[in-house]
Amino acid sequence: MSARNIVLIHGAWAGGWVWDYVCGPLKSAGFDPVVVELPGSGSWNPDDVIDLESVAEHVVAVVDSLDGPAVLVGHSGGGIVASQVTEQIPSRVAGLVYVAGMMLPSQMDFGMLCTEIGLAAPVGISRWLVPVGDDEATAVPPEAGAAVFFHEAPVADAIGAARMLVPQLESARLMAPVWTEERFGTVPRLYVECTLDRTVPIEAQRAMQRLVPGAQVVSLDTDHAPQLSALPELIDAITDFTQQAFSRTRRLEPAVVGPSS
Repeated sequence: MSARNIVLIHGAWAGGWVWDYVCGPLKSAGFDPVVVELPGSGSWNPDDVIDLESVAEHVVAVVDSLDGPAVLVGHSGGGIVASQVTEQIPSRVAGLVYVAGMMLPSQMDFGMLCTEIGLAAPVGISRWLVPVGDDEATAVPPEAGAAVFFHEAPVADAIGAARMLVPQLESARLMAPVWTEERFGTVPRLYVECTLDRTVPIEAQRAMQRLVPGAQVVSLDTDHAPQLSALPELIDAITDFTQQAFSRTRRLEPAVVGPSS
């Protein structure tokens, strides 16, 4: 059987650990999960330039090293990276999954999106961020992380995850993808929306669905991290879509369609 790669991309202040509970079920379903650790998260060389271009290049190298194409799964800000990688190597990407992710329009960052739809700053976790170093990075206090990111998870999981959060370079967080319909736009997409999300509000998630149309939508009544709070439902959404994406023998149809307005 040919490889059925699923590349898992974490978001800001996080790491590959956000996928710890996801990898086992994906393997059991017959897929090959590959967890990416993004530069600019946790530690970095002060002399390095870490921006969307360099972060995307890091993931492109991972995808290019695999046998066969991959489905990219971007959680939160990892969605920006997934979009940019797809624009660079669309023939290597079988599909895209955004988990409460930044499926942003080309040349628009999240702050611009929030302004456009009338969400007053600061949005979500932004109001609790703590500057690190010379303000080149930010950190999330654990109590804020538990309350904003993981509030629907079991208490022990929420506290444990919040304590795993690390400083994040702002240059690797405040990013705007640049993509085209001819490349990014040709790849099938799934958006897993999280209706109780306190950091990427559902209004923002649905605005991205309107502004970047064409994605299937699965709606989960949970928080920003369904990896902890709605794992079976998340696994079903990813595996159903990925099976379709790799088969490419039948029209992609959503298993569950969430509201889009």
